[in-house]
Amino acid sequence: MNESRKYDVCVIGAGPGGYVAAIQAGRSGAKTVLIEKDFLGGTCLNWGCIPTKTLIASAEALSLARNAGEFGINITGDITPDWQKIQQRKNDIVQKLRTGINGLLKNAGIEILKGTAKFNSNTTLSVSSNETKESVIVESKKIIIATGSKPAMPGFIPKSPRVLDSTAILDIKEIPKSLIVLGGGVMGCEFASLFAELGTEVAIVEMMPELLPEQDFEISKQITREFKKRKIQVFTGKSLENINSSDDFVSGWIGEKEIKAQYMLVSIGRLPVTESLEIENAGILIDEKKFIPVNFRCETNVPNIYAIGDVTGRIQLAHMVSTMGICAAKNATGKTVEFSDKLVPECIFTYTEIGSIGLTQQYCEKNNIDVKIGKFPFSALGKAMAINETAGFCKIIADKTTDKVLGVHIIGAHATDLISEAVMAMSLGATTKEIGKAIHPHPTLGEAIMEAAHAVHEESIHMPMLKRQ
Repeated sequence: MNESRKYDVCVIGAGPGGYVAAIQAGRSGAKTVLIEKDFLGGTCLNWGCIPTKTLIASAEALSLARNAGEFGINITGDITPDWQKIQQRKNDIVQKLRTGINGLLKNAGIEILKGTAKFNSNTTLSVSSNETKESVIVESKKIIIATGSKPAMPGFIPKSPRVLDSTAILDIKEIPKSLIVLGGGVMGCEFASLFAELGTEVAIVEMMPELLPEQDFEISKQITREFKKRKIQVFTGKSLENINSSDDFVSGWIGEKEIKAQYMLVSIGRLPVTESLEIENAGILIDEKKFIPVNFRCETNVPNIYAIGDVTGRIQLAHMVSTMGICAAKNATGKTVEFSDKLVPECIFTYTEIGSIGLTQQYCEKNNIDVKIGKFPFSALGKAMAINETAGFCKIIADKTTDKVLGVHIIGAHATDLISEAVMAMSLGATTKEIGKAIHPHPTLGEAIMEAAHAVHEESIHMPMLKRQ
């Protein structure tokens, strides 16, 4: 007979939404269990945000060492990456953060069940251990689904050890001599940038007219220029066809041009992880793409069941997932709150970095929103010159009538950190006049935001004025 355990809140999935939801529920006084079939931290910690950014940090350190002469620092001998040590550093950081999450969960009184969960009803689950094959019956008043997503791998892509998804490429045993990246979205561009810095010959293929098609068009154009400077081949506006894989390489055709490489990364989207849950037993509805629809309280169609993060088909970013996790846990423990997806920043760790929030210029033009735009280049910043990172710009889009900021788009050094100022400003409904009036420290990269705000009104001191007729 299977053991049965009773809880107030059950969370399925220990990613950045699930473990945050569990901690919030536990700290609210609810008896809470967290079910995870793999590792604490989910995709973000184990196969996404943290490992990729750790690898990128190693590539940036390599680039800095190779260019040390430009800073007056003499480094002699060959400067080469040690892939095994790079991978070990990545694994050590991931393990350290897993341990940290485990400590937070214990501190909040959360019970952790290792295994695969399946719904028996809207209040009961069977949790099967992946190791012992034993099963536990979990009864819970409230259930939060946080099972995340997995890389999409379309059927037309050949199955081969040389064709990798974003999970498999993290544990590749060697730095590829050459790599085709299929998909010019965030993840594709990050991996293209990473391996190009490590010395890989990279070709990136995107069906849309521009890389990063969801970004402001000037950001897309700038990252394309930066990629080409680093000898990354960029193919946009056409699909990769007739893909074939052999023992030694992967090849495909772009129009009449054949490209081939040692490996191919497929990075063309993610799919919800719902098939193992048997959610039909709980009466949970899914959409045509198998995502679980929720409202702004994270409620599914079943009153006591919530869903958060990637599995809902909403914005697939860890900080959005965590926000939803807190919202769901509060609602599951007696409060009534809603989350908002109106101002969600995006951070892209390419070389050079990108940070963005709000409306793009092309969206405003398409929707007849009357705006004023200010831009300021990093090349005019003293701090950017000092650190030898002068590529990029800050662009602010403001409502022409109210002067409120509608969008901020930054490409340049530390753009992923700088965008936080824009998040706060837009959350508080700031105008560009107010941002420009705020004294920014000198010399810093943050001055680009202040100067771009001034530029909206043609008042940037460090930009030449247009001659008036």
